[in-house]
Amino acid sequence: MKEYRYKVKGVEYKVNIHSIEGNLANVEVNGVPFEVEMEGKVEAAKPVAVSAPAPVATPAPSAPVAQTTPKAAAPASGKGKALKSPLPGVINDIKVAVGSQVKSGQVVLILEAMKMENEINAECDGTITSIAVNKGDSVMEGDVLLTIG
Repeated sequence: MKEYRYKVKGVEYKVNIHSIEGNLANVEVNGVPFEVEMEGKVEAAKPVAVSAPAPVATPAPSAPVAQTTPKAAAPASGKGKALKSPLPGVINDIKVAVGSQVKSGQVVLILEAMKMENEINAECDGTITSIAVNKGDSVMEGDVLLTIG
């Protein structure tokens, strides 16, 4: 097993590569396991190079592994409190729109991580001033999802 440490926009990532078979790698990013499809075939005799952070793949149970590219933290264009992703994953659903009134604890997004859907709740009362992600986007821990003003 190889271990790499990366720092991207101030966020530290610990990447462990458990195994590589053909172009599929079983990796762990900050303790979260992923199966990653790499471009091209990696030969076992050569050292493995991993770009930071490792691509996140979250395939459906019966679907082939899909390669996704992590989305960089988008700057929030609205004013107010930024709601950040608590863990890496894929945005499955956005329950609000810019201008929507929300209450603290209200579900605003659905984030899929490790094949589980996680409800992301508003942290305060207010109005959605910006949404920095789209359905299907891959996000990393700490990425801004939306802003509540």
